[in-house]
Amino acid sequence: MTVVAIDGPAGSGKSTLARGLARALGFVFLDTGAMYRALALAAQRAGIDPDDAERLAQLAQQVDIRFEADGEAQRVLLDGEDVSEAIRTPEISDLASRIAVHAGVRRAMVALQRALASAAHGVVAEGRDTTTVVFPDAAVKLYLDASPQERARRRQHQLQQQGIDAPYEQVLQAILERDARDAARADSPLRIADDALVIQNDGWSKEQTFEYALQLCRERLGML
Repeated sequence: MTVVAIDGPAGSGKSTLARGLARALGFVFLDTGAMYRALALAAQRAGIDPDDAERLAQLAQQVDIRFEADGEAQRVLLDGEDVSEAIRTPEISDLASRIAVHAGVRRAMVALQRALASAAHGVVAEGRDTTTVVFPDAAVKLYLDASPQERARRRQHQLQQQGIDAPYEQVLQAILERDARDAARADSPLRIADDALVIQNDGWSKEQTFEYALQLCRERLGML
């Protein structure tokens, strides 16, 4: 199994990049962030407090989260239900960040991520501990980054396209709070792996980021 692992803070464009690289390389896209969001949705529906580490860890071991191809898109299934749209709200995104700090939750999710990846010949996975914890032996490790201001602008634009009105300052504050939680959590904090290739993409288009990252992947994988 060949793994391309991508880490970085919220709003840096990891999912878009990972999805594009998976198509270009002929690999499977493993959206670890969607998995945490699906778990957050399950916790919300079950009425579990985001600070209840024990119940959340139990839930993480019980739920069935998987992906299903839908043309060029990918659907997220939670216990057989398509929750691809339901997990993309700001509320669920924030809840996912809050429950992801618990060690028991992360252990269960890492095990699931590795199990899903093991069934593919090649995987592009993105998240916040993908290069450091989930796939520390990945063939290619990328760390995608951008300033909080840039990421907030992108996130606000994304929400507007979904018909969600979110003031810029509110989006920026959410980004900063998410960054703080990701960096400060005791279990698997967000950090740059020693052997990761850093892409700082402030001011870059999605196409520029993709072309640069694809070139790096092809060089590392000997696909030139």
